[in-house]
Formats: sequence, structure tokens, C-alpha cells
Amino acid sequence: MKYMTGKEIRDSFLKFFERKGHTILPSASLIPEDPQLLFTIAGMVPFKPIFWGRVEPTYTRIATVQKCLRTLDIDEVGKTPRHHTFFEMLGNFSFGDYFKREAIEYAWEYVTEVLKIPEEKLWVSVYEKDEEAFSIWRKIIGIPERKIIKMGKEDNFWGPAGPTGPCGPDTEIFFDTGRTELCDKDPRDCDPSCNCGRFVEIWNLVFTEFYQDENGELHPLPRKNIDTGAGLERLTAAIQGVYSNFETDLFKPIIEQIERITGKKYGQNEKYDVSIRVVADHSRAITALISDGVFPSNEGRGYVLRRIIRRASRHGWLLGKKEPFIFKVIHSVVEKLGDTYTEMKEQESLVEKITKAEEERFLERLDQGINMLDEMIKSSSKKISGKDVFKLYDTYGFPPELTMEIAKEHSLDVDMEGFEMEMKKQRERARFARGEREFVKFEEIYKKIETEMKSVEFTGYTKFEDEAEIKFIIKNGESVQYASEGETVEIITEKTPFYAEKGGQISDTGEMYSCNFRGKVVYVSNPYDDIIVHKVEIIEGTAKPGQTVKLTVDESKRIATMRAHTATHLLHKALKEILGEHVNQAGSLVEIDRLRFDFTHYEAIEIEDLKRIEERVNEKILESLPVEIEYKSLKEAQREGAIALFEEKYGNVVRVVKIDDYSKELCGGTHVSNTSQIGLFKIVSEESISAGVRRIEALTGFEAYNFTREIDDSLDSLSSILEIEREKITDRVKKLIVENKNLKKLIKVLQEENLTNNLDGIIEKARSVGDIKLVELVVEEFDNSVLRNTIDKIISKLKDGVVLAFNKKDKNVSLLIKVSKNLTDRVKANEIARILSKILGGGGGGRPDFAQAGGKYPERIQDSIKSLEEYLRQIAQVKK
Repeated sequence: MKYMTGKEIRDSFLKFFERKGHTILPSASLIPEDPQLLFTIAGMVPFKPIFWGRVEPTYTRIATVQKCLRTLDIDEVGKTPRHHTFFEMLGNFSFGDYFKREAIEYAWEYVTEVLKIPEEKLWVSVYEKDEEAFSIWRKIIGIPERKIIKMGKEDNFWGPAGPTGPCGPDTEIFFDTGRTELCDKDPRDCDPSCNCGRFVEIWNLVFTEFYQDENGELHPLPRKNIDTGAGLERLTAAIQGVYSNFETDLFKPIIEQIERITGKKYGQNEKYDVSIRVVADHSRAITALISDGVFPSNEGRGYVLRRIIRRASRHGWLLGKKEPFIFKVIHSVVEKLGDTYTEMKEQESLVEKITKAEEERFLERLDQGINMLDEMIKSSSKKISGKDVFKLYDTYGFPPELTMEIAKEHSLDVDMEGFEMEMKKQRERARFARGEREFVKFEEIYKKIETEMKSVEFTGYTKFEDEAEIKFIIKNGESVQYASEGETVEIITEKTPFYAEKGGQISDTGEMYSCNFRGKVVYVSNPYDDIIVHKVEIIEGTAKPGQTVKLTVDESKRIATMRAHTATHLLHKALKEILGEHVNQAGSLVEIDRLRFDFTHYEAIEIEDLKRIEERVNEKILESLPVEIEYKSLKEAQREGAIALFEEKYGNVVRVVKIDDYSKELCGGTHVSNTSQIGLFKIVSEESISAGVRRIEALTGFEAYNFTREIDDSLDSLSSILEIEREKITDRVKKLIVENKNLKKLIKVLQEENLTNNLDGIIEKARSVGDIKLVELVVEEFDNSVLRNTIDKIISKLKDGVVLAFNKKDKNVSLLIKVSKNLTDRVKANEIARILSKILGGGGGGRPDFAQAGGKYPERIQDSIKSLEEYLRQIAQVKK
């Protein structure tokens, strides 16, 4: 068996199957098109529509090396030689072309003639009822019967993925590691059916030849397919003669980098080895996920990534790394995988930034979280409560799965049911805060209406006015037969030009009227499926179902909203062009000539880049680009590069908003017909709203014009006040700032001199409260550092005393308190701060010898001094 690197094995596989007439396709993204899957978990996932018979294959023979990610057994990663999150699957596929014989022959030829694995090291398993596969292995390949293991459906039959669907028997090739010491049996009695670990499955060949119906009956498929999968990591371990995948060249450079960073040597301490393996594996998963556009968040794919990063961080903590370090491992991953998956090279810098930011976020609270969990473990005999799991998650960012894993290490269970109850309560609190409880109450009536009228036709893409019949009037969650003047109700018509709030765009407002009544439409919603609901204030008359009404949208408000919405699409594209393709929409709000756009990015945008983004959008506005609406299949739109939101659910036919050849997005909102109608675009703010997500707020149209006009007016005003030309304002302000700093320094010196010169006089005014001397100093607009130096000098001369320095400033008061160190066993500055701050209307704290306080009631200074005297009398035990 000749030594081959992981890269050589990968390349040899593709070349072999290319010679066998297979089309070689690149790896698909880890983010699958299948909405039922979070990640690409196997090589066949990109071809699922073909296997299901929904799509005709372009090629009948395909071979790939597919990036895959699974987290089902994540808590086992690091503890075993072969569990991984990210892995590579070698696969060859036939769609109605060759079948069992050729699939088996190709696999055998590759492992024995290309990889040169000795036949005596190989065993196979087949489905116990698949005599055809058994016969091929025995008679055509020539494997001895004792090395063909017949196994049941649970081991050698694949699918279906659900209750019904394509399925079929499979056959597996096993490699004998020779590790007979792993098994208690006589080595001659051990075979692949034994779970001792001696035999490792290196290739699975699935023969998709049946369809299982609702009754569990199997029916032959008219077109039989082949789906095979060989784990590159396992094959590499077999070829390189090592038992653990982590000892192969696929992992060695990564582990060596972890050794350099942590100072821990792999192979010398099993506890550290587990953590090193976790970090090595998870670093690959982190790199692959972020490179494919996944960013840390609290839901979906982002949550899985966050969980992986935090699990790796926790194991870094166990290796003694209390600061971010995983981001330093990324380069070694890219060096190993970047030539094959070029997106990793292209996104390396971004992956490092995102990983570091997420590590920092978690490590800020990890120490506290670990300490709290340790206390929980010590006080728990059998189980950690759901409330405690929730507290760790909510307060310290501990994924519940991480808590479960740590608890398991201490032989404890976790009350996940209780955790889910706490999560449910939190969601209920959030829903109540958002006012969603009323929607739950009304939901039943919307469902009932939907069964009667199916949908409300939206005509607002082309109209601002329409006529329609009132179908339902809803009041307090119930259908009623009329609504009178002064009432606010919900009215549903058969069609409407009013846009319902969704997709980040605010709802239209306007009027609804007939000869019988007049109403003001204040809000429009889409509470259930395709039902559009108008919230209407009845101004006069009576509205009833069956009446034909005129619906008139506030045209100026709608057009202003359209300007902002189209500008949002331009902004999204400009962000991708200037910051990078990793930028993706994370939320938006489109209002009247105003927009808010949230997007994935891991650092503040430089001022110059922000200017370029704003300039790029305005360039496209001035180019007067046509805005066109197209309807097409989701697949066609995605093939053409239309941007879709990952978490959004789309139907078979989608609406594409195309801005010339510049931007193309799936969108159901309303837009201008030409970018020139936006008029002007102005960014007013850019900020971080969470880890990895930033927000831009901008204005369009008249709002942008008014904003610039206000700035213009402010400049005119400054010019007048400073009595200089506008273009000289900046230089003048800089000069004034320097002068102001110098004056503050001079004032500070004068204040210091004034207090120093009067120091003896201040001390002479000291009053005795028992054996304690009290000095109070009340000043206005003083520098606090001057006051601190002064009370230090006073206390050094006073010996046994307490010094208070009140400083009135901006209608507030601050207080410095100093206590002689020889008195701190009786009189504590931090206690004085606590007492006096309550009187002054604020807060305070500090050390026994020095504390600070403050408040919003400077007029209560004398009251606070009297309170302190009383406090000191009690301590000094002096009678009034």
C-alpha cells in the first residue's frame, strides 16, 4: 500500500471516475437549496431533486468531492478517532445509467488498483436480501464468502428520507486496521458486524432501486440510480497507516499550529488531546461555514456556527487559552483546504475577523459562566435544572448543548424540558412586549375567513385607487355586520391597492369610502396567508359587508416609500461591491423617504468606504437606470444571480426586482420605475447592532434634501456667529478647540493654586464630631482631579478625619470622600457615599478610604452634611 496525501487521494478519485466517463463537478455550498436541510450533509444532497425524480439529469454520470457538515454527534467530536463536524465525501453517481455491477467494479478497482489497498485488508457487507450484490462480490469480484457479511435493514438499507420516497439496499467496503486488541473475541471470529473498532467503513454504495409507499410497500423504480460516498478522512487514515483521522496529513498542520499557540504537545495527555482534536476539527468547520456565507446568530445555521465556535473556545479555555486564539488557527486550515475550496482563500481574512469577534464576545463571560456551572455541578446530585440551563444561556451565552456536554462529563443529566419551558416563557414575554397576544386571539377568525375567500387580490403594484366589495368587518376578533362612526375596525375587501406591511416595508395609509360611510385607513396587515386586512377608523356613516367602496392610497407617502425601497436595493449592491460579497441583508425597514438596512459585516466601516458607498448609490440614481419587475421560477432566478434571503420562504414563482444590469433581488415590495425618481440618497448613521451585524440608516428624496438643507442652514449660522466665510469654519473650530483646551489647563492651574493657598484656612474650619474631625468643601465647576489632589493634602495634615468635597456642575453635584486610614475600621468612605448619594438623588461607591458619589439635587448638600454628622456622632458615641 503506497503512501498518498489527502490531496493526492482526492485528485486520484476524480481522475479515475473522469476516465470512466463521469462529469466532474465542483463541490456545492454547505448551504443546500433544499429548504428542509440546514446543511449539505452528504454528497448526494445537491442531486436530491434528481433522485426524487423531480428534475431530469443534465449528466447521467457524475463524480464530486463534496464539503459536508453534520452536528448530530458533535459531543463525540474529539473523543473518538473518526467523528467530525466538517468532512469531505468522495462520491460517484449514476442516474439511470450503470447500476450494481459497474458501481461495485469501479469501487473495487479504485481501492485495489489506484489506492493499492491489499485485498486481504478489505471486507464487504451487503443487505441480507440482496442476492444480486452478494453474487457480484462473490462471483465477479472474487471475494471469499466469509468476507461478505450479510446484514439487516438497519445496517445495509438506505432510506427513504421520510415516510415515503426513493430507497434501496447498499453495500459497504470495510478496511481491517489490524487492531485485534480492540476486540474481546478471537481475531478469527471478529468481522465488520462487530462494533469493536477494528474494522472501519471506507465506502458506502447505495442502490436506489425502490420507492416506498405510505403502507411501507416497496415498488421498483423505472430509473435506477447509484449514490456512493467515501469519507476522505477515513480513506486517508487507511492509506497512511494510522488509526485516527487526526493523525493524517489532513489534520497534522492544523494540530501543529494549535500546539504552537497553546504550548500543549499532542499525544502526551489524553485530556489535552481531546481538546486539541476539538479545536482542529471545529476550525475546519468554522472556516468552511463562514466562507460559504454563514454568520454567527441565535437561530438556524448561524446558531450552529456560534455553537461550534463556542465549543471550540471552551476547549481552548481547557488548554489554558483565556484569550481569542482560534482565529489564529484558520490560516493553517486554509493552507490545507484553500487550493481545493478557493472560497476559503478568498474569505480567509473575513473568517479570521468573524471568528475573533465571536471568541471575544463569548470569552468576556466564559469565566463567570464556567464558575457558575461549577457551582451548579457541585450542588446538583443528579440533574441540572432547566432554569439553571436557561440562566447560563441567557446571561452567559452558553449554548444548552455545551452545558449538556459539560454536565455529561460529570455524570449529570440536564433538564432540557425545563429549559424549553423557560425559553417558551421568554418568547411569550417578547410576544407580549411586541403586542402579539392580540394577534393570537384574532388568528382563528383570519383562518376562518381564509377558508371562505382564499385570498385578497393586491392591485397596488399598478394602482393607487381601486373599487372593491367589503367581504368582512372584524371587531375584537369577531366578524360583525356593521361598523359605525367613531369605531376602529378591521375591514377585508375582495381586492385592494393598499400594501400590507411586510418585507421591511411599512404599510400604506389612505381612505376607504362609499355613499354610506367614510373611513381613514391607518394600517394594513397581512396576518394570515394571502388575507390583507385594513385597520379603519370610521369617520362618518356606517360600513357594512356587501358595500362597494373606493380605496384610495396616500400617493405621496407610497411614492416616498418606493424611493426608499429601491434605494435599499442599490445600497445592498453597493455594500457588496465595496465591502465584499460576504455582505448579506440581515433585516430592513423602509419608511417614507427613510430606510434602515441591517447587514452582515464584522467591523466598523471606514469613513472613506462609507463615502464611497453613498457615492456609488447616488451614481446609480443619476444614471437613471430602469427598474423592471419579472416573474420566474425560483431556480431560474437563482441561476441568474438574483439575491434571495436564506431564511426567507419562497414559492415556485418569485417576483424579481431588476435594476438594469446592476442589481437583481427577489422582492415583493413596491418600487420606483427608474432610479432617477429616488432623487438623492444620504447616509446619516452607521453602527453595530450585534456581533457581526451592522446597521446603516439613510434618507432619500425630500427627507435627504431637508437633511442637507438643515446642514446648510447650520453652516450659515456658524458662519454668522464666527464672522467668517463658510469654507474657513473647520480651521476656526480647530483653533477654538485648542484655545479651549489651553484655557481649561489654565483654569485647572488657577483652581489648584487657589485651593493650595487656602489650605490652612480650610483645615482651620474643621469641626470635631467626637474624636473625628470633619472638613467639607463646596465648589462649583472645578476639575475633579484638582479636588482629589486637594483632599489628599487635607487628609495628610488632618490625621484623624473625614473630608468631603462637593462640586456643583451642570445642575448636578459630584462628591469626593476621603477617610484617614487609621479610621477605616470604624468609618468607611464607601458607606458614607452610599448614605449621602441617596440624599443627593444619585449613587456612589468606592473603597473604605476613598469613595465617590453624585446626584441631581445640589440644593441638598447641607442636608447630606447634617446626615453625615449624625452618622459620625453615632460612631463616636457622642451625645447631641
